This record gives sequence, C-alpha cells and structure tokens, in this order.
Amino acid sequence: MFSSRKRLKGRVSKAFSFYSVTLCCYQRQKIFQNFDNACIACKSISLLEQEGFVNNICFTLMPDHLHWMFQLADKANLSTVIKRYKSLTAVKINQGSGSGLRIWQSNFYDHQIRDESDLIHQARYIVANPLRAGVAERVEDYPFWDCIYL
Repeated sequence: MFSSRKRLKGRVSKAFSFYSVTLCCYQRQKIFQNFDNACIACKSISLLEQEGFVNNICFTLMPDHLHWMFQLADKANLSTVIKRYKSLTAVKINQGSGSGLRIWQSNFYDHQIRDESDLIHQARYIVANPLRAGVAERVEDYPFWDCIYL
C-alpha cells in the first residue's frame, strides 16, 4: 500500500466520478472467511448506497480484501466514504465477536475511472477476482460479489 500522504497529494475526489478501490485487511488477515463477517461487509456496501454516499457498480469481497467500484455521490469525498465504510464494518464485526480486532489497513488504493472501456475493464477484473485467486471455479459459485451488469 502507498502512503496516504503520497496517495492524496494533488488528488481531489470528484462528485459523480467513478472509482475503483481496493481495501486490504490489517496484516492481510482472512477476516472475511468468516461468513458472518463477510455478510456484514457486503451489507455495509449496500448501506452506503442507501444513505446516498455512492451508486454501487460492483464489488467482490475476498477473504482478506475488498475490490469495489462505485460512482461517488456529492454527499462526501472519497476518503470520507472509505472511512465511513471501514468504521461501519469494524464496529459491527467487533460487536458481533466481542473483540477489538483491527480489521482494515489504514490506507487504500483508488483508481478514478477514465472512460467506459476502463469501467468495463475494471468491472471484469473485480468480478473475476475469485477465479484468479482460485477460491472459486465459476463466478456463480462465489457468494460475496455483485455487479449491476450481470
């Protein structure tokens, strides 16, 4: 992961732009191998859309990281949306387990989508992640993903 200061230097998030982000679990722990934790993480993605922060395009939740593409609304900037997501998931997972587990690495990777072909390429990459990682033989067999195009 890149330093937050390096990543954010000169970067301005734009309302209504599309972003692909990757969030990694702290020390790449496989927190989302736990079904309940994975459900919390997936529901939190939907909650942010319901609250008007994003319009979700697709996501794939892997055992130790999340790939997520969305259109940023005008309610908050990119960093605030990611911070809200990480906070929601960490609080709910720790309430459910009764622990104080650190869930997320402090940084995240983001890519602003340039055009329609970039959007399609990123969506395919995100949806196919379980296949490349060898955790599923078919996308349909993997439970923790969604895409508006499929």
